[in-house]
Amino acid sequence: MAKKFTRTIENFVCEHCGREVVGTGYTNHCPACLWSKHVDKNPGDRLAECGGMMKPTQSEKRGKDFMIIHKCARCGFERKNTFRARDNFDVLVKISKKL
Repeated sequence: MAKKFTRTIENFVCEHCGREVVGTGYTNHCPACLWSKHVDKNPGDRLAECGGMMKPTQSEKRGKDFMIIHKCARCGFERKNTFRARDNFDVLVKISKKL
């Protein structure tokens, strides 16, 4: 059975806004602009060949948490990611208003 999550601790520079991001092993998007990158088939595995930028297109509330829905600008793949306390709430509100 394939592992569904691999904790990969990596720092990165956001390809959308240029912010330097310190990864925790659970970091999969820029906390400033909320953009991500399509690098995983399963979280943390770095097996996706696409490499496209993942735009935060929607948000939804799940229990006490907010979820960010990212859509790959290159291939259209979508994935939900948890909004974290260090993430920019103003950007989350902006994408929520687009609905």
